[in-house]
Amino acid sequence: MTKIIAILNQKGGAGKTTIATNLARALILAGDKVLLADSDPQGSARSWNAAGNGDLVPVIGLDRITLAKDINAVIDNKDFIIIDGAPSIAELAIEAIKCADIILIPVQPSPYDVWACADLVDIIHARQSVTNGKPKAAFIISRVIKNTQLSKEISEALAGYKLPVFKSFTSQRVIYPTTAAAGSTVLDADKSGEATAEINAISKELKEFL
Repeated sequence: MTKIIAILNQKGGAGKTTIATNLARALILAGDKVLLADSDPQGSARSWNAAGNGDLVPVIGLDRITLAKDINAVIDNKDFIIIDGAPSIAELAIEAIKCADIILIPVQPSPYDVWACADLVDIIHARQSVTNGKPKAAFIISRVIKNTQLSKEISEALAGYKLPVFKSFTSQRVIYPTTAAAGSTVLDADKSGEATAEINAISKELKEFL
């Protein structure tokens, strides 16, 4: 059965597209059939795909408020559909929540970024309350600065949302934006690199979370 993974955060710059493209590629390299659905009207994932000639991950645009219905037309023969969520558009976020099996919320290790998730988390909890706890949801810390630890304030703020936090994360590494600009991924640029290990760890934890 196809699993739909929505990567959402209504705050721009949280690392949604970076995680979406690299995670989709990791799943493909692991042998899964994956489709990346770009629900951001700005088309970041589609621009990334065009820069790489569309060779790494199949990408389509689904940026209408009929997302939950439209996705049924592309769900056949896929192991995973990854939705790269739109920032600051409540209707599209709600549509993604409706059709997702899992929601991943990238958040940078800053109290301001954590607090900005409040509205999204409220919507997720409201959905879960009427659908027997579905979709499952978790935070992913993104752009962690090397040789620093998450502050006590961040841990406490995330705990207040009553959602799990993935142990795996992405770090602040130049390879993420440089590969994105070329329409590539860290997995293709440096197969044995630390960034690749981070993405593979997220992929593994996602499957365990399922």
